[in-house]
Amino acid sequence: MKKTLVSALTTALVVGAASTTFAAANPFSDVPADHWAYDAVTQLAADGVIEGYGDTTFRGQQNITRYEMAQMIAKAMAKTDVSAADKALIDKLAAEFSDELNNLGVRVSNLERNADMVKWNGMARYTYTSKRTENAAGVKKRVNDDELKLRLEPSAEVNANWHVKARIDANTDLAKDSADTDKDHLHGGSQDTNLKLIRAWADGQYGTTNIKLGKFGDQIDNDLIADTEFSGAAVTFGNKFKTTIEAGRWNLNSSAVSEFKDSKFIGSDAASNLQAIAFGYGVGKFNASASYRHLNSNVFTDAAKYVDNAKDASDDVNIWAVGAGYRFDKNIALDGKYAQNTEADNYDKAWTTQLSYKGAQKANKGTWGLYAAYRHLGQFAAVKPTYDGVSAGQKGWEFGTNYTIFPNVVAQAKYFTGKDLTNDKDASKLFGRVEFFF
Repeated sequence: MKKTLVSALTTALVVGAASTTFAAANPFSDVPADHWAYDAVTQLAADGVIEGYGDTTFRGQQNITRYEMAQMIAKAMAKTDVSAADKALIDKLAAEFSDELNNLGVRVSNLERNADMVKWNGMARYTYTSKRTENAAGVKKRVNDDELKLRLEPSAEVNANWHVKARIDANTDLAKDSADTDKDHLHGGSQDTNLKLIRAWADGQYGTTNIKLGKFGDQIDNDLIADTEFSGAAVTFGNKFKTTIEAGRWNLNSSAVSEFKDSKFIGSDAASNLQAIAFGYGVGKFNASASYRHLNSNVFTDAAKYVDNAKDASDDVNIWAVGAGYRFDKNIALDGKYAQNTEADNYDKAWTTQLSYKGAQKANKGTWGLYAAYRHLGQFAAVKPTYDGVSAGQKGWEFGTNYTIFPNVVAQAKYFTGKDLTNDKDASKLFGRVEFFF
């Protein structure tokens, strides 16, 4: 009992001292808002083991530093009267953040750190979309789509610094109960009923430096410009001011450019070289970013409308982008981004601005959020955006809401109304989704 009390007091003193040191740390870095640790800490807060930031909101959907997360875990480790389930969560968190805890003076044994070496997270979701478009001749078309997706995300510890991670997806088109082989629906025939390895990479963490090697998601802009996987390497370093450098190859068959290229390039010839660099800064309620990326592929040489004059045909893409965001309080945030492809003559600009209110937290039943956004997505700048309402090659208003029905069950609804950039005709989309996280 005496030993436990001393340990608890020591931890409290360490955490109290550390909170002064790291209070100004960048709240937009290191631990993504969808990291499994958020759910674990939220559960511990719900059970009264820890208090998080003190308001149980974890500052909306903002990311936090690994040191801030470690401070919360350290407080949980100092508790002695916890349930077996909460103790298991604390041990799992301690293993994940052992280096940061050690820096705070909270020792984690090798047995604790190596517990649960292989972790599995996943998601099952149902998505419904109803897309309405009109061609240049005024003929209107409506396409409905029902999709099921199963996603598995294993993570295996190699040593204190390195993990191997992966993403495995399986999709099926419920309208046909099979693969969408004739491309009638919204995913260009990409839906299938087989498990597919989407990502696989080695992830190394050395202090504030992160290294990724393999096939993984784009690290620089995963919403406006390119929500996709590429094969190569990426290095991110820094704290308040972050720098990311990445290089590799990306298959453009899944991009908006695929709609404009000659059929002879469909297949393996669609692979593009990729080099990119980005800078990000975040302090308090404000964050800003700037990036540049270069692509090189014959796809762009043959893409219709990429340039106005055939003699100026180019296989290069040079996209620069800037962005900024401000969180007025724990509920309201405003952000915007702008990107331009300096090589393209048409559809060369993309921008978005969004006002958000609250947001569903998948671990907390009854939490919800709303947003309104205006997006203009020129497809040679927004090459593969991730917005579920407005698509590449469109512009207009997007409205959305989300709601946590039960813990780890989140529903979304979105509506887009605007125009196609290619013919200036009306376009709209209704989007609905239910996700089950495990």
